[in-house]
Amino acid sequence: MHGVRVFATDLFVPRYVPARHGAWALRVAGSVLAPGYWSPLVLFENSAALFRGDDLWMSLSALEFESQEIGIRSAQGHVLIFGLGMGWAAVATAMREAVTRVTVVERDPDVLALHRTLGIFEQLPPAARAKLAIVEGDAFAYRPDAPVDLLMPDIWLPLVSDGRVDEVMRMQANIGARAIYFWGQELEIARHAVAAGRSLDAAGIAATVAGWGLPLIGLGTPDYPERLAAATERWMRDRWLPAS
Repeated sequence: MHGVRVFATDLFVPRYVPARHGAWALRVAGSVLAPGYWSPLVLFENSAALFRGDDLWMSLSALEFESQEIGIRSAQGHVLIFGLGMGWAAVATAMREAVTRVTVVERDPDVLALHRTLGIFEQLPPAARAKLAIVEGDAFAYRPDAPVDLLMPDIWLPLVSDGRVDEVMRMQANIGARAIYFWGQELEIARHAVAAGRSLDAAGIAATVAGWGLPLIGLGTPDYPERLAAATERWMRDRWLPAS
């Protein structure tokens, strides 16, 4: 299509095949034309999507890649991921040279069984595959057996949900991670900043995050305020917080 960019990434992308277990189904979708997290309309080729019943849980798309890549590209040492989903974040993180270990915590045994059918972890080179450990457990109760360098929670169905910062705080109380990047954090920063009467510039973003006491990463990403603003304009809709 003239003028529409084809999405490309240097991050590892596994191959998916249709699979089903319990209420979960992985469907191969082909090419998808849709906006990214902060990018305009892009064409994503060889997409796939994970459904739970009739609910679209996640898809391999520009939205998914852009909303996770800051965490993945910053990952090093021991990375703890809450929520397995399609497993893309886990395998892409394991492929990062600076990462030594990836622990994924998933509470739904049907998701774990689905992945035994999908076999995406077997697509990794042996050295990357050896970094991965998949654990059945609850994100709010799990305690690691080793220090965590980066916590990446992704347990939510909607991109915006009330109480998310408090939920990440509950996780961090058990984990004590050196750094955190949680799914949808840009929208969460924006809605809290605006509710406090702050601008969505570097200063307003930093002041908002400082008030949470969470070691969030990503704020130093080039053009982060512009990316945050673009994601907010595209995805916030009417889910702002009341002014404080």
